[in-house]
Parts: sequence; structure tokens; C-alpha cells
Amino acid sequence: MEEGSISPDRWRDNIVTIPNIISILRLCSVPIFVWLLLEKNNPMAAAILLATLGATDWVDGWVARRFDQVSELGKILDPTADRVMFLVAVFSMLIDGSVPGWFGLLTLVREGVVAIAALILGGLGARALRVTWAGKTSSFGLMFAFPLFLFSVAVEGTQSTVYEVLAYAIGVPSLALHFWAAFGYVPLAKAALKEHRDQML
Repeated sequence: MEEGSISPDRWRDNIVTIPNIISILRLCSVPIFVWLLLEKNNPMAAAILLATLGATDWVDGWVARRFDQVSELGKILDPTADRVMFLVAVFSMLIDGSVPGWFGLLTLVREGVVAIAALILGGLGARALRVTWAGKTSSFGLMFAFPLFLFSVAVEGTQSTVYEVLAYAIGVPSLALHFWAAFGYVPLAKAALKEHRDQML
């Protein structure tokens, strides 16, 4: 190995990695989304930005695995960026009225419960739970449903109806899967707590 290069095994202790930079850029884009939607009243630009952020949701994880850049910071930063971006976007759209109230509120309730549960587990000393396939898939679907709701507000006529139908077609199954995934974390949380107790003995 060349002098000065970083071995794959050491990426986990390295802060400056491409996946971490991507996560930070996504976090920095959240205020821009709020500004576009609530200050500039530009749902089209906000929708494009949110859709782009949703499309890059998997990029940092893929880069980390593909190029052996998995880091301890990244394990925390990636899901944190996802949750902050998601919660702020939904809350802003509820204020703006660009998403149906029941849909946005149910999404916030689910995210809030999972976030509180994660904090409790962390406070008890249990290891962080890995995101399940159902959780990742449902989040991915919702990150496209919400921009579609914005597109339906930004355009008029038939286009608006098409975007709204697509938003419901993708959003409702994704939201249902989102709740199912939340219940799926219960046995994982119990196992994590048991593992922590066993290690303490």
C-alpha cells in the first residue's frame, strides 16, 4: 500500500469521507427547501430539490459500501440526515398546505415514535438498530410521494391530477409499509436490550 493512503479498515475511524460529505450536503439543503417553499412560495423548485435529495438517499450508503468508506460517524450521520430532512420537509408542507393533513400527520407520528424509541434505546445503552429493508423501502417511497404532492400543487389542470394520483398511489402503500416496519423494530429492540444486559453481567 502506498505511503499516506488509508486502508479500508481505517475508514471507520475517519471523519472526512465521501459518504459523510454527501450526508452533510443533504443536511445543508434542508434550510434551502424550507426557504423555497415557505419564503419564496415556489413549490416547483422545492419539489425538484426534495426529489433530488430523495434520489440521493441511497447514494452515501452505496458509496460507503462500494469503496469501503464505512465510518462510525457515517452510521450516525446518514440516518440523522434522513430523519431531519424528512421531518422538516413534512412539517413545512403541512404548514404550506401542499400535503393532505392526515397523510402528513400520520407520517410525523410514525417518525416521532421511532425517533423517541431510538433515543430511549440509546439512553439505556443498547446498540443502534440497523434499518430494515421495509423501513428503507418505505422511506424511499415516501421521499418520492411528497415531491409528487408538491408537483400537483405547482402545476394546473390534468397534470396536477396526474401528480396527485401518483402521489397517493406511491404514498399510501409506502406509509402502510412504514408503520409495518416500525412494528418490526420491536423484536429487534428487545434483542438489542437483551444483548446489552447480557454484556453487563
